[in-house]
Amino acid sequence: MFQFAALFTVLFFSLSPVQADEVYRSQEHDFKLVPITEDLSHPWGLAFLPNGDMLITERDKPALRLLSNGQLHPKPIIGLPDHIKTSGQGGLLDVTLHPDFEQNRLIYFSYAGSQQGRAGTEVARAKLVNHRLEHLETIFSVTPKTGGSAHYGSRLQFDKNGLLYITVGDRYNLMNEAQNPANHLGSIMRITDDGGAPMDNPFAKHPTYRPEIFSFGHRNPQGLTMRPSDGTIWAHEHGPRGGDEVNKLKAGANYGWPAITYGIDYSGATISDKTHLQGMEQPIVYWDPSIAPSGMEFYDATAFPNWQGNLFVGALAQRHLRRLVMQGDQVVEQEVLLKGFARIRDIKTGPDGFIYILTDHDNGGLYRLEPLS
Repeated sequence: MFQFAALFTVLFFSLSPVQADEVYRSQEHDFKLVPITEDLSHPWGLAFLPNGDMLITERDKPALRLLSNGQLHPKPIIGLPDHIKTSGQGGLLDVTLHPDFEQNRLIYFSYAGSQQGRAGTEVARAKLVNHRLEHLETIFSVTPKTGGSAHYGSRLQFDKNGLLYITVGDRYNLMNEAQNPANHLGSIMRITDDGGAPMDNPFAKHPTYRPEIFSFGHRNPQGLTMRPSDGTIWAHEHGPRGGDEVNKLKAGANYGWPAITYGIDYSGATISDKTHLQGMEQPIVYWDPSIAPSGMEFYDATAFPNWQGNLFVGALAQRHLRRLVMQGDQVVEQEVLLKGFARIRDIKTGPDGFIYILTDHDNGGLYRLEPLS
């Protein structure tokens, strides 16, 4: 486990502020940043359709948008649930495709679902047909629903076996519940494509724990991805004031929040005086001060050959794209790209091998990193 301050961090050299369509120099690849659209309202999640079109969620409206041939469709896709809570960090959040989308046209999306004045992370699936959602069904709903408008988590990732992972935050005011697998708070779920709990989940046969839980002790995980080289699932989460973490997920593992942490409360008060306890996992890497990570992607394409196997993380508070150089499960170097550019909310590798990023603003945008030929 590497502490951020002990890592050799290469700061990306650029003029400030960063501008799109300019040339940037990094340690391994020179590239340019190309704007695709800058007409999005707080975009949160991005998914590529097989034909290269893109689905993009807008958190606050809430809206699911289609971008085709570089143009944003003027009207949102219709058919979203009518109980999405758009307050604070809530709204329409992540989106992903069923692994067999070309056959079944199913998409999955997460959102803050309201219920009698309370809210919690929910996941629904529906068939995408002619710019509308059909056969909508909720396949996961957090227990319990709670008050407040923060820490929904909500990233989605299918694994190589077609199982869906879902991140769920601790809902901020209930952080101690992240140590209680009898509810869903502060945990990462693994479910079947129709919402069932796989029989080999770690708590599938436990008398009181929630059978959907794969791991627990998480704060607010807003990054989730599969490493293509070995199929392992990785997550990152927001710390409080410091202590953001990247973790490799293990079945049944306890990642410690809030019993152990490398951060402190926003007020400066101590949350825990411990960073290690027996039976609790240590992060692969953590950041102090916080970068406020959101979105995460292992790069496995050929457009940037020297970046293959690297892990990319968006930073909200520090407004950059961070590249983590991996050796096995260790981070051996970090590089800051696009320093000061924007609050980067999500990252995806496109079918063209380029890297796409979403920026979280009122006039948020979709941008593409292209290598210089």
